[in-house]
Amino acid sequence: MKLAADRWLGVFLIGLAAFVAVQALRLEVPFSYDPVGPKAFPLGLAILLAALSLVLVFKPGANGHWPDRALAVKLLAVLGVLLVYALLFTRLGFVATSLLAIVALARIFAASWGKALLTGVLMAMGSYFLFTHGLGISLPNGYWLEGLI
Repeated sequence: MKLAADRWLGVFLIGLAAFVAVQALRLEVPFSYDPVGPKAFPLGLAILLAALSLVLVFKPGANGHWPDRALAVKLLAVLGVLLVYALLFTRLGFVATSLLAIVALARIFAASWGKALLTGVLMAMGSYFLFTHGLGISLPNGYWLEGLI
């Protein structure tokens, strides 16, 4: 029996959920002012991921075929952009890295350069101010800005 693409993805995601759950259970913080602790959020996400992955395994979609070559290349390009984003996040800072990632993602999905740049600037700056001023979360400015600030 040939497994559908959805089922393979479901099995892979269950493995990922198990990995995340094990890593969450290993988190130890010497002190915490939060009664729930740092384990709750990743453990909850792992449980949700496993539950939704089971749906893919036991009830895959009607189309069990792998994506065609063009879509597979786009998906791999998105994965590449996200990996580069993770690697450059602290070096370049949130705004610059987010701007580059959003523009690259928009271009992958055929947005014009003007729309991609406008979307990148608005989303990078808007999310920066939302995180820093609205939620009070500190984001990296990047090593390249240390000499300028």
